[in-house]
Amino acid sequence: MNPIAQPAPSLSGDRERLDLLDVALFVRAALLANVSAAGREFGLSAAVASSRIAQLEKLLGARLLHRTTRRISLTQDGEVFMTRAETLLDAAAAARASVGRALAEPQGRLRVSMSSSFGRQHVSPVISEFLRRYPGVSVDLRLTDQLVDLVDAGIDVAIRVGVLKDSSLVARRLAVNRRVICAAPAYLAERGTPRHPSDLTQHECLILSDQRDWAFVTPAGPLDVRVSGRLVTDNGEVIRDALLAGFGIALKSTWDVAPYLRSGALVSVLDTYPLAEQVAIWAVYPSRAFVPPKTLAFIEFLAAHFGDPPYWDTATD
Repeated sequence: MNPIAQPAPSLSGDRERLDLLDVALFVRAALLANVSAAGREFGLSAAVASSRIAQLEKLLGARLLHRTTRRISLTQDGEVFMTRAETLLDAAAAARASVGRALAEPQGRLRVSMSSSFGRQHVSPVISEFLRRYPGVSVDLRLTDQLVDLVDAGIDVAIRVGVLKDSSLVARRLAVNRRVICAAPAYLAERGTPRHPSDLTQHECLILSDQRDWAFVTPAGPLDVRVSGRLVTDNGEVIRDALLAGFGIALKSTWDVAPYLRSGALVSVLDTYPLAEQVAIWAVYPSRAFVPPKTLAFIEFLAAHFGDPPYWDTATD
């Protein structure tokens, strides 16, 4: 159980006590859009969790959650209380930390989402190490190239690569995501080496999803190049395979192609024209308030494993 999830002192007499467990349970239920799932994180049955939130609503004299058979959502009063509740939980956690109380040992099922390629290459090999380090945690790892709604899917933390869109999610940068324009030597020998970003319009470009505009910084200022090609895919491994087969030229992250650049199987081009967007690898999760120890442990584990700069950019094979 989370270290803040313990009864709070009475705020308004013996008959009306605001219990931090109820507050934390409400916050998790709102974030997960599911009272039963929130209750499981606290070791409570669905009936007990629902009863405790009902007691909190009675104490406050306001309905906090709209309940349907499929999901829940915040009422207007719930939205107002949510902000106050997160502040209260943050203050409680800070107060405990200030007197040296240790964080609770990570426990429970951790639901994680990330892209298939990145997950298989850089997370899957160390999942066993994480589980050995934290025997009270189990991991439900979802590898998908689709952008998952964390709340709807009940995901505790997602690893995302690239530029983050504005959202209510909290983000922690895990590593820099260095990218290069690259191709196989055989392709360059056949089609020539681009000397300027504008030359890419004459090349067979391999396109990830809808990323057809490649933005560069040039001495003359920013330059967006609309690229084209006969292969478009939502899977980075398909593009890497086509690169290695000498079929085209692509914009790739070094976490995916660094070994091939070191071996010479791929060659970077246009190195004197930096890409305009500086992107990163992020851990994102629903809220700053009441972040379970299991989630924090996983984020810290990956940040330490990747390193700064990340190991794939410093390896020498």
